[in-house]
Amino acid sequence: MRAKCILCDRVDKIEAYSLLAKQLRKKRKMSYLCDECSERISDKTHERKQSANFNLYKEEQTEDYIR
Repeated sequence: MRAKCILCDRVDKIEAYSLLAKQLRKKRKMSYLCDECSERISDKTHERKQSANFNLYKEEQTEDYIR
């Protein structure tokens, strides 16, 4: 099976019966990233998390129980 990277438009050949190929066939909205683009994004994200300017906004969890 051939899959095209959404960032660099590189076409990779993946095994037709692999888990990734099955996920791409089942979920049409799932995007494929080649190994280089995926690694580049994860490295930049890791660097951004290590910097002092990174803020992770989490929703405040409230209890739904009425007392």
